Amino acid sequence: MSGVKRVFGTLLKRRERTLERTVVEIQRENEALRNELIRQYKPFIVKTVSSVCKRFIREEDDEASIGLIAFNEAIEKYALHKGGSFLSFAELLIKRRLIDYIRKEVRTREAIWHVEDEENGEQAAQTYVDAKLSVEEFYRQIEQEQRREEILHYQQVLKQFGIHFHDLVEQSPKHKDARLNAIRVAELLVANDEWLGILFRKKQLPIKQLETMASVSRKTIERNRKYIIAVAVILAGDYIYLKDYIKGVLSS
Repeated sequence: MSGVKRVFGTLLKRRERTLERTVVEIQRENEALRNELIRQYKPFIVKTVSSVCKRFIREEDDEASIGLIAFNEAIEKYALHKGGSFLSFAELLIKRRLIDYIRKEVRTREAIWHVEDEENGEQAAQTYVDAKLSVEEFYRQIEQEQRREEILHYQQVLKQFGIHFHDLVEQSPKHKDARLNAIRVAELLVANDEWLGILFRKKQLPIKQLETMASVSRKTIERNRKYIIAVAVILAGDYIYLKDYIKGVLSS
């Protein structure tokens, strides 16, 4: 049984590698391949959209169109060297764009409710309040799901560096100044395309270069290696909620 699992696991990895390479080929202006990939993954797009809307979505629905546009955006923005599978990145982007669309629709409906409130009095006002509370609860659930999706994607990328969340808990700098210095090192790293390439390609820090530019000792960089890498992955990636965490550390 374990042998069968290994075979299927190998086949899945080969398929994922082929998909990532296909996306890179499309980014080289292969439009025929782009159209074929979008056609092939329409069921994936519709399924992802339906999971956010909590109802069945047809291909002709507006929400499905938003999903298709987001999938195409994912093709344009995906960076192979930054790690993570294309499908997990595409799923993240589809859900994010769909939530933006839903919020815009809700704001439009709120404006209509407000007009009806003024025209119809107390009953309309109560309807508006109930609807607004329902929408706010929906937002809360969607944001929770988005945070979870970001963390899952982030964990997937960190595993390529041999880093797990419990490592960060145990090895994060304990003092505020040390954390701020580590974040500054990560910011320098992300700002340099050559160093960032070394990080994602070789899965290691360009310590010699960072030591010179950041005016931080090699020993300090090596001691905080996992934390610096973890922060750099966030800063280089498409992580809205996790970037807020970095901002919070810098402003605290």
